[in-house]
Amino acid sequence: MEQMSFGDLLYTDMQPLAERLRPRSLDEFVGQKHLLGPGKILRKMIESDQVSSMIFWSPPGSGKTSLARIIAGHTKAAFIDFSAVTSGIKEIRQVMQQAEQNRQFGERTIVFVDEIHRFNKAQQDAFLPFVEKGSIILIGATTENPSFEVNGALLSRCKVFVLHALSTEELVEIISRALRDPRGFGSQKIEMEPDMPELIANFANGDARAALSTLEMVILNGEIDGATVRISRETLEQCISKKSLLYDKKGEEHYNLISALHKSMRNSDPDAAVYWLTRMLEAGEDPLYVARRIVRFASEDVGLADPQALPQAVAAYQACHYLGMPECNVHLTQAVVYLSLAPKSNALYVAYGEAREDAQRQLAEPVPLVIRNGVTQLMRDEKYGEGYQYAHDTKEKLTSMQCLPDSLLGREYYRPAGQGAEADYKDRLKKIKEWKAEKTGK
Repeated sequence: MEQMSFGDLLYTDMQPLAERLRPRSLDEFVGQKHLLGPGKILRKMIESDQVSSMIFWSPPGSGKTSLARIIAGHTKAAFIDFSAVTSGIKEIRQVMQQAEQNRQFGERTIVFVDEIHRFNKAQQDAFLPFVEKGSIILIGATTENPSFEVNGALLSRCKVFVLHALSTEELVEIISRALRDPRGFGSQKIEMEPDMPELIANFANGDARAALSTLEMVILNGEIDGATVRISRETLEQCISKKSLLYDKKGEEHYNLISALHKSMRNSDPDAAVYWLTRMLEAGEDPLYVARRIVRFASEDVGLADPQALPQAVAAYQACHYLGMPECNVHLTQAVVYLSLAPKSNALYVAYGEAREDAQRQLAEPVPLVIRNGVTQLMRDEKYGEGYQYAHDTKEKLTSMQCLPDSLLGREYYRPAGQGAEADYKDRLKKIKEWKAEKTGK
């Protein structure tokens, strides 16, 4: 075993906690069980040293770089760690030349590119011929949607693995290990209240790096009493710039606040809605969670009364994804005020609920033959599509064709309210039904 020098020890001690505690094996890795659990595809690929070109897509701090380092430790291939932040075309070509030489000697080369979305099209194109002919196995890591940020030709040659933000429980596990592990604070006696690891985990919003950085800051600012470091709640609150707003994101207060936001918007009270939104964000709530609830509200409580409600909400979600806090707070405020002032209708919510009850009771109800697609001769012989009427061939763009099963004939699920734009839809639907009744005599 190689002995570490004093300089190595000093360097290790100077490294940030997140770097010192980076997992060394799959057994130490926390999270991503959908990919790394027993028998899961990515775990089998790593353990068998049969990795292919792939992209890791996930929020920050969910384990992309750690996974790449674990692959580096498992593989018999040459492993090159490459940063899109500091590298250009010249560096890419140098690496590709080295990989080509390795291939000629029968050695595989894995190239890990962190933040691959930062490469422009020309830089990404420089990888393509080497990936195509197998000179390299490319592993890219990105926090951005690879469908938009990675060239289509390169993306088509890579398997995309989506890593999830870590749960509070997983972050607590990582924090607890940091307090036990000699690479972390295992050699020190740390005293803190039992709920503090969970408070730190909640504040980190799924980001292991943020959780460990916060823990390190809290301990370094703790009160030293002999061999013990004591962490007070005041120290924790100062380190994360939060005071009494700290709350458990899975506890009662979490649900109370989101309920208050939702019901204030439903009651067309923008002032209350903005207040409850602010309470959640300033308490450290994940802005994407709030944005998802706003997207739901746009269709559940506004719907077609204002067809622009859903685009507004989705745009706010995208802004949160691109910017994060604190910049995205104004986008969420815009969406909340817009939805508060929008006309309200729950007709879509009611329609789906009633249709769901019928669908669950009659799961085997056959599709009427007239609207089945007769794509083969056998299907046509069985009268699939017989009598189908193409609405675009008619002057009214309407037909009297029956589309519901016989047992549900006459059922009405969507009953538009008279609010906003839905008043127009209500009038149009009435005319459509009157026209069909006249044609069918029903």
